Amino acid sequence: MKKILITASMIATSLAVLAQSGTNSPYSQYGLGTLGEQAGGFNRGMNGLGLGFHEHNQINSLNPASYASIDSLSFIFDAGISGQITNYKEGDVKVNAQNGNFEYVVAGFRLAKHLGVSFGILPYTNVGYNYSNTQKIGSSIGSSSSTTYSNTYTGTGGLHQVYLGFGWMPINGLAVGVNGSYLWGNYTRSIVNSYSDNYVNTLSRYYTASVNNYKLDFGVQYTHKLTKKDELTLGLTYSLGHKLGSTPQCEEISNNSQTGVADTTIHKGTADLAIPTVYGVGLMWNHSGSLKVGLDYTLQKWSSIDRPQYQGMSEHGLAYKDRHKFTLGGEICPQENSRKFFSRVHYRIGASYATDYLKINGQNGPKEYSVSAGFGIPIVNGYNNRSLLNISAQWVRQDCKTFVTENSFRINIGLTFNERWFAKWKME
Repeated sequence: MKKILITASMIATSLAVLAQSGTNSPYSQYGLGTLGEQAGGFNRGMNGLGLGFHEHNQINSLNPASYASIDSLSFIFDAGISGQITNYKEGDVKVNAQNGNFEYVVAGFRLAKHLGVSFGILPYTNVGYNYSNTQKIGSSIGSSSSTTYSNTYTGTGGLHQVYLGFGWMPINGLAVGVNGSYLWGNYTRSIVNSYSDNYVNTLSRYYTASVNNYKLDFGVQYTHKLTKKDELTLGLTYSLGHKLGSTPQCEEISNNSQTGVADTTIHKGTADLAIPTVYGVGLMWNHSGSLKVGLDYTLQKWSSIDRPQYQGMSEHGLAYKDRHKFTLGGEICPQENSRKFFSRVHYRIGASYATDYLKINGQNGPKEYSVSAGFGIPIVNGYNNRSLLNISAQWVRQDCKTFVTENSFRINIGLTFNERWFAKWKME
């Protein structure tokens, strides 16, 4: 129990670190931001696949029913970081950016027979961007004015979740589970207007919101034995959509450069922020524990959410639409308990296609194409031969002909400590 409390303390101290933004995407200026990857290290090697997977030595937070399969003698602690390089392209303009992020911290163990528990911290959304545009006044009609104006767009923040989940197997082959999460975070977005001529009025807008609410995720897994060596698992998930009880606001500041007087107006949003109802279904085929292949589909019902408008203000045309995501992937581990090192390595691959949840000025947001490949490398030393180092590389393309196109290359590193904390020693 002492080691469990120590692990919980380590997770608690990670809150401030995880609160850092892990994106430079201009698309994070819309909605709740860019959606975070809520998968662990072994899922990321398969590009986020996992609704039908249940592992005895890994934590699969994508489906809480999987906690029922955690090994009875193990305490599992998993932490992950990532680093990425992204190219942003709009017309003939190209810009590169780098990001590093502490992604997640999760832990899990067997609480009782057929009952597993997991807890940890996962990202939900990220907001992080900084760009500007500058033009001459009247340039569109051939004016000879030398005065220029600039609009600078910046944003920081995001939402995060700390969860406690349980997975229970009431009968052999059927498991159910639930994650209860505390969702918190905030964002600040600004549009600052400035002119080269100090005698021109400026207008700046600051959009802010703060969230403190709950999130509930439910999962089911049913495993059917096909042959002595083959089994098929069906995974189903459901996330409860609801309002977050947080009304965003916009602070509008008009500054008169001649008098030095600034007028401030506060605009309240017409609707609370909300998270969508999410449905997920996944299949996983397992052959002898050495070959696993899966397919996932998730539907996020963003179209049923009212987007906050600001009274007395006209805004860009932004709307929500349903998000669909398909993921295909798998893993090969020739022989998990072999004494040969390379026979114990987990080899993973995956690919995904997803639509965006945004519609901007009547145009659909970027479609997402991504592929990944990775390894689960066993850590072998004098006192531990059960832990894994999960390393994966991922390429993600956000493709939108009307707006910015993004190409990202990401490296994910996750370290899974698997200790025999609950073994009973016999003295002779």
